[in-house]
Amino acid sequence: MDITTFWDALPGPGRRAIEEAGTTVLIRQGAFLMREHNRSPQVYVLLSGAVKVWAESDGEIVILDVLGPGDLVGEVEAVDGGARAASVEALTPVQAVVLPADRFRTVLNGDPEWVWAVAVVLAERLRDANELRIAHFPDDAEHRLGTRLKRLFARFGAPAEEGEGTVVQVPVSQQDLGRWAGMGRRKVAQILADDRVKEGLAVSRNMICVRSMEVLDRLTRRP
Repeated sequence: MDITTFWDALPGPGRRAIEEAGTTVLIRQGAFLMREHNRSPQVYVLLSGAVKVWAESDGEIVILDVLGPGDLVGEVEAVDGGARAASVEALTPVQAVVLPADRFRTVLNGDPEWVWAVAVVLAERLRDANELRIAHFPDDAEHRLGTRLKRLFARFGAPAEEGEGTVVQVPVSQQDLGRWAGMGRRKVAQILADDRVKEGLAVSRNMICVRSMEVLDRLTRRP
């Protein structure tokens, strides 16, 4: 799975314009960049670290995405001026460029090509949301969990220091994976305990390790 981030899609002059118009900030782990329903007129470009995007529905937490370096946060509200649709919480220490929404729009208006970088982000997130929705009809929990794991490895995957495989060192628990994939923690544990999966994939509180991406391909393969 390939994910094109905002920073990847934005040409060099656009990146420099964003950096000059904004302020680089350090955000501690557990802090909120924004909160659901608030009107915070700021846009963030993540330079390092990971954030969890989540909303509350009938007292339950629903995770919408986990974002990392190069990703854009707050672009929807910058476009429509509405209240925040979700909270954004730092899973790790985060470094980001932050700027007011109106200044962000002014920078992008400097070159029509730069606006397309935002369009790339919105299109990718819409495509992912549609895939997740389709995997509910019929119910395909393995596919939903597999695609969430693939997104994590696409953004944060790094070679394991010891032995073979790839690791994600971001604190995403089994419960978080369930909240993201639309299932309970027990269902996540059941899928991970399957013999076809557990030999090649391990999920702990602070790290996910996969020995071969074939395990994730197997989870996401349609019948």
